[in-house]
Amino acid sequence: MLHKKILFLLLLLPLSLISKGQEKSLVIDYTNKKLKYSGRIDYSSGNSADLLWSGSSIKFNFEGEAVAGLLRDHKDQNYYNLILDDDSIIVFNPGTEKKFYTLVSGLSKGRHTLEIFKRTEWGRGKTSFYQFKIEGNAKLLRAPEEKKRKIEFYGNSITAGYGNEDLEADRPDSIFTNNYKSYAAITARHFDAEYSCIAKGGIGIMLSWFNFTMPQLYDRFAPNDDSGLWNFKQYKPQVVVINLFQNDSWLVKKPERKEFKAAFGSTPPDERYIINAYKEFVSSIRSKYPKASIICALGSMDATKEGSPWPGYVQTAVEEMNDQKLFTLVFPYKNTQGHPKVHEHEVMAKYLVAFIEENVKW
Repeated sequence: MLHKKILFLLLLLPLSLISKGQEKSLVIDYTNKKLKYSGRIDYSSGNSADLLWSGSSIKFNFEGEAVAGLLRDHKDQNYYNLILDDDSIIVFNPGTEKKFYTLVSGLSKGRHTLEIFKRTEWGRGKTSFYQFKIEGNAKLLRAPEEKKRKIEFYGNSITAGYGNEDLEADRPDSIFTNNYKSYAAITARHFDAEYSCIAKGGIGIMLSWFNFTMPQLYDRFAPNDDSGLWNFKQYKPQVVVINLFQNDSWLVKKPERKEFKAAFGSTPPDERYIINAYKEFVSSIRSKYPKASIICALGSMDATKEGSPWPGYVQTAVEEMNDQKLFTLVFPYKNTQGHPKVHEHEVMAKYLVAFIEENVKW
């Protein structure tokens, strides 16, 4: 009888090993080539991928029952969309403690796709990503395919999607900002294009609501670090959209502000100065992307309301540059309080999509 029990236990042993094998987990480092990053990602720490800019994302294909991410947010003010299988979206707020956070669980057998998309602006701090851990017969599959089309945006709070999910007001809580539903990201998805967004609420070309402007940081790897410059050869968009001047239109009328005094002293800029400043910035973008179609957009806040001179400044600058792949698009004034909401971003996206379809071959 004892020999039979031993034989029985030996027969069960391989089955238990197989069962454990089916429940295996897989840890994936941030350097893994099967992870697809989008946007300007900062790797300078040497031990993590840091997400700063709006719309930055990580995407991968896998098999497994659950995914956790080893993350650390530096301010606890960032929110992400967890996009599962390109349809289901979960809002995720990583904490300041470096640990594994459960991202998705209870998944069915078979292939899945997960994307982590940064909703919030870089002013909310960065999020450091170290590893993914897939549980349950885990397998990392082939990297998502590279997209043939690439688009890049330079903008302010409108392009960032500031407060676009706040239907009551323009509250500063970062939960209400969702770059994924900005006109910029909507347009990129429409064209199935790779997406890069360089945006900051309050920023301008000549003046901002703080002591730096877009011409000063557009070429940085990390926005708050002037020691490292972005390598523009890493990402070559066929289409670039510039939507700036909304903040300038306010600030040139505020001589009491220190930013005004630092830039102009006591005399506001005249029309020629404004046009030349715009031309200089567009020329900088053109020097980085000599073959791109560049759309000089404005709107949809009050810089485009009836009687505003700012659309004319943009139009004149574009005409004077005499560049066949340089265009002007003025979004209609939305005529509502505060920043554009999601439904107004959708209207902007329709205008931009139609404009690109009519004017750009890519």
